Amino acid sequence: MSEIKQTRVTDAYNRLKEEILTNRMPSGFQAPEPEIAELLGMSRTPVREALIKLEAEGLVQLIPRRGARVLPVSTEDMAEIYEILTALEPEAAAALARRRPGKDELAGMEAATQEMETALEAGDLEAWADADDRFHRLLLELHGNKRMLGMVSLLFDQAHRARMVTLRLREIPKNSTRVHRDILEKIAEGDDVGVAELFREHRKDAARELLDILEKFRLPRL
Repeated sequence: MSEIKQTRVTDAYNRLKEEILTNRMPSGFQAPEPEIAELLGMSRTPVREALIKLEAEGLVQLIPRRGARVLPVSTEDMAEIYEILTALEPEAAAALARRRPGKDELAGMEAATQEMETALEAGDLEAWADADDRFHRLLLELHGNKRMLGMVSLLFDQAHRARMVTLRLREIPKNSTRVHRDILEKIAEGDDVGVAELFREHRKDAARELLDILEKFRLPRL
């Protein structure tokens, strides 16, 4: 694949993924490929290849002669996703804490935490969710296991998408923001046991809250 073609595919992929994760293309959205290409102002070939990548990630379904459909995320999917995150992320945080990373290494997570705090004060829940998502991704990047990062990033995408739908149905995330600050401090202190326990409870609490909202508002499929 030529460099120009690869750039166009990457652009189409990034733009479509952003539309899906922010629910501007909501679950159930379906359109023929030419229509999707027209929406993006792009030719069909890079859009087609981008949709194939998104199908592999479980975000869309390609339907012969009907185009692409944005897949829903079921309550069962979310329960499984959070079970995996609860198992993996605390151990990654503990391993990072044992390394005792310095301020320079933790600068990205510090910035994300500050953005969460600022967004919360401003009542900007979308900005808060974006900073929260970045905090978790940065932690895994610092951990350094590329295979784990690749696998878990797909789960982050699904979790972020579900959370954006339920964002204004949950309580204001004051406690969650404080927990992120505490996680960052424990990593900096080298408290591997403490950060693992704190992170594990954080993910369990997040799962309970999200799943309760889906059940309460009868949103089994987003």
